[in-house]
Amino acid sequence: MQELTQDKWREELNKSDNAVILDVRKPEECAEGMIPNAIEIDILNPEHFMSEVEKLDKDKDYFIYCRSGNRSGQACSIMEQLGFSSTYNLLGGMLEWNGEVKQK
Repeated sequence: MQELTQDKWREELNKSDNAVILDVRKPEECAEGMIPNAIEIDILNPEHFMSEVEKLDKDKDYFIYCRSGNRSGQACSIMEQLGFSSTYNLLGGMLEWNGEVKQK
């Protein structure tokens, strides 16, 4: 897992040709706005989270965020234990995000 500042996270995301953005917040948090093209998988629903993560391609680059960076860090750790090779945690999460946000 790489813990990246917003600028570095965005820079790495733009460089990747196989990036996947994961929003691991609760549905009501996602309803307040998400980073465009993000896939919503609530980490606080462990069975659903594990089920959905198991369907993902382990060779892609996963750019993961939550509200503050804590849950996304946990998601990165879990995914690494499952064999995902590239996970990037957005430090500060949506609380510090100043980029584009879309409504769900």
